[in-house]
Amino acid sequence: MNTLRIGLAQARQSDDFDDNAKSIFRFLEDAAQQKVQILCFPETQTVGYRVDVVAPDAPVPADRLEELHARVARRCGELGMACVLGTETPTEGLPHNSAIVISPEGEILGVHHKTRLTPMDAIAYTPGDTFETFELFGVRIGIVICFAGFRFAETTEECVRQGAQLVFHPQNNTTRPNDWKIPVHHAMLTTRAAENTIWFASCNVCYPDHQNCRSMIIAPDGQIHAEAEMKREELLVSDIDIDQATRAMFEFDPEACRPLLFADTVSPDEIAK
Repeated sequence: MNTLRIGLAQARQSDDFDDNAKSIFRFLEDAAQQKVQILCFPETQTVGYRVDVVAPDAPVPADRLEELHARVARRCGELGMACVLGTETPTEGLPHNSAIVISPEGEILGVHHKTRLTPMDAIAYTPGDTFETFELFGVRIGIVICFAGFRFAETTEECVRQGAQLVFHPQNNTTRPNDWKIPVHHAMLTTRAAENTIWFASCNVCYPDHQNCRSMIIAPDGQIHAEAEMKREELLVSDIDIDQATRAMFEFDPEACRPLLFADTVSPDEIAK
């Protein structure tokens, strides 16, 4: 068994930069107490989601973001913990909706920009057009952000194509009352894991009034491994067995797929040619 301890910070989020920063460091410390190796935060946790939490045309606090990113990276290095931090990055026009990846040594390894934007996202953000994977604790991880991971299977698939066994899914869902989406979103999360035979870890924000998806860790067979309660702040921590992420369905290896599809109800002899 190749065990990795991951954490999802289902944190509250506001338009107050300092409050968001305090929340980030509070969850970092809580995660360190629980010996989390990789901690994921929700989409845009540093600044607040521009569609509803922050005005779409609010100035990008570029200098403050650069300083906060550096502080978070430094603390991760002190704690020996990796981090996927939902944030935004400036461009010449609208900012990117981004997630930075920080190594347990405190190095910012890179950044992924949200590639698919909802019609409301599009008034506030510039889409990215690439997919990046990163190695943390000997495991190849990928990132897909909110809508891009929910509605577009090819985004997770591209991460898996690059070798990812674990895909993190920072999301911000949502400040508006669309409760009918809850079972749909949960089904999409389980599908992303099962159709690729990987671990899929989705981290939502905590909105006390409206929250249309749980934070969830889905096992490579598509079963729910761990989940948070909705509408409350929670650090969801779980040990996962990376060896279970065989990518069998992605590669469509018939023998490796057999136990996923049939468990022990079909023996190899029954389908031998």
